[in-house]
Amino acid sequence: MNSTEKQPEIEKRSVTIAGQSSSYLYAGSGPPLLLIHGLLGGAFCWRFNIQAFAQRFTTYAFDLPGCGDSENPKNGSFGMLAQAGHLLRLLEEFGLTQVDVVASSWGGGIAQLFAAANPQFVRSLVLVSPVNPWSEFGLGRVRFFSGRFPATLLRACMPYSRPLHLWGLKRMYGDPRRIPEGTLEGYSRLLLRKGLSRNVVGILRAWERDLEALGAAPEHVRAPTLLIWGAKDSAVDPRSAQVLKQKLPRCELAVIAGAGHLPFEETPEEFNRLTLGFLGKNG
Repeated sequence: MNSTEKQPEIEKRSVTIAGQSSSYLYAGSGPPLLLIHGLLGGAFCWRFNIQAFAQRFTTYAFDLPGCGDSENPKNGSFGMLAQAGHLLRLLEEFGLTQVDVVASSWGGGIAQLFAAANPQFVRSLVLVSPVNPWSEFGLGRVRFFSGRFPATLLRACMPYSRPLHLWGLKRMYGDPRRIPEGTLEGYSRLLLRKGLSRNVVGILRAWERDLEALGAAPEHVRAPTLLIWGAKDSAVDPRSAQVLKQKLPRCELAVIAGAGHLPFEETPEEFNRLTLGFLGKNG
C-alpha cells in the first residue's frame, strides 16, 4: 500500500444476539474476514493488523462473550466449545455464509472447533500458536486454578493484579524490547474488567473437556490452514506445531524466528505478509 493512500476507517460497533451484546471492530470491504483473539485478550490485540487486512477484506474483530467490551453475564458459559457455538450465531446474525478466519491461541482452539463442526462456513484458516492437546505448556496451572480453593484465590486476587501485568506481558514476547507503546495499558484495561476473573475460572474448568474435543477436531477441518508460530513461544509449545500440521488435512506451517506468543503484535509486518499471502492464494 502506498504511504499516501488513505487508511481504512475502523469503526467500533455492537450487535445483540439472544439478548446479549457483543462488541466488535469493523473495517474495509471485500470478502469477510474474522479475527478471533486469545484468552485475556480482545479486539485490541489486532490493532497492528486490521488496517492491513481491511485493504482486501471486510474485517470483523470481535470481543468474544465475556471478554473485552462485550457483555459479561454472571451465568455465562465462555469455554472454547461454547464460544464456537457463539461464532455460529454471529455468522448467522450477519448473514455470512463463508468466511476466512485468523485466530490466536485460545481463539485458535475455538476456530478449530468451529471449522470442524461447520466446515461449510470456513474458506480458509490462519491459526496463530493455537491451543491444542499436544502442548502441555501451562496445563498444570490450568488444573491447579480449576480447584475450588485456588479458583477462589484467583477470583479474589485478579482485580489487584496490575503490578504483575508487565511481567506476564514480557513472557509473551520473544524480545520484550519489542513491546509496543500502549500495549501494557491496553491489556491492563482488559484484565481489570469487572467479572473477568469469574469468567476465567469457568474457562479453566472447561479446559480439559475442550481439549478432548480439540483432539478430534483437526481431521474434520476441511479448509486450507496456515499455522503461524513464534519460535520463542512460551505459552503453547512450538513442538506441537508439527503434530497439528500432520493432523490438519490441508496445512502449511510458518515459524517466525525470534518471536514469542504474539507475533501479530511483536512482528506485525511479517505476520501480515504471511497471512495476506496465504489468504490471497486460497481466496
